[in-house]
Amino acid sequence: MHHTTPPSVDDIASLAEAALGALPLELRTSVRGIAILVEEVPEDEVLEEMGLDHPWELTGLYRGVPLTERSVTDLPRGPDTIVLFRESILVEWIETGEDLFRLVRNVIIHEVGHHFGFSDTEIARLEEEGDDAAP
Repeated sequence: MHHTTPPSVDDIASLAEAALGALPLELRTSVRGIAILVEEVPEDEVLEEMGLDHPWELTGLYRGVPLTERSVTDLPRGPDTIVLFRESILVEWIETGEDLFRLVRNVIIHEVGHHFGFSDTEIARLEEEGDDAAP
């Protein structure tokens, strides 16, 4: 995808949906029902909660209860959500020169990893596997 203007929220959302669809089948079937949202920047409360100083430090966020922490006795709740932060992603895209789809895909993989309760090491391995499978 070639852009002459900064990609919009809708552009990032389309890339995120494509990235979700490109996940390995065993992961993809387990993330059905996760909502994907794109916001411009994280809210101040989120930054404060995460101990971050600047909104561009956070490209994505998983909101929900990881599968490893769920119980059959849990009360029903809203869907788990992955939020992508457009400005943060675009800043990283500009600074690194990384392919935008690959960048969005890695944010999706990282946040899906949180959904599964994976460790940072396991998430990094998934991101590397995604890079190996990328065109």
